[in-house]
Amino acid sequence: QVQLVESGGGLVQAGGSLRLSCVASGTVVSIDVMNWYRQAPGKQRDLVATIDSDGGTDYAVSVNGRFTISRDNAKKTVYLQMNNLKPEDTAVYYCNAYVSPYFDYRYKPYWGQGTQVTVSS
Repeated sequence: QVQLVESGGGLVQAGGSLRLSCVASGTVVSIDVMNWYRQAPGKQRDLVATIDSDGGTDYAVSVNGRFTISRDNAKKTVYLQMNNLKPEDTAVYYCNAYVSPYFDYRYKPYWGQGTQVTVSS
């Protein structure tokens, strides 16, 4: 089966930086779009950043200019570099990827377990 595992979350002061990683493993033939979402308690899960198979990126307005999403296809990994963090960025961050688990098979969505990011004032 396909598994996504996030790492890199933690506690940081406002203005600081964190780098999140998400590694895909298991029956992974190919990966299309990869995304980072975040969800604060009692809030909806929102898209933070996305990167397509060609490296094209897009960001939520709230993080644009501060966050950078990237990927390493050889390592089957997506990253989220978060700079100039604000208390409003506090949330559980989830990795999401569309993965083809078999040759010429359709892509299916998979999710990581989430990693906590807490930004203090």
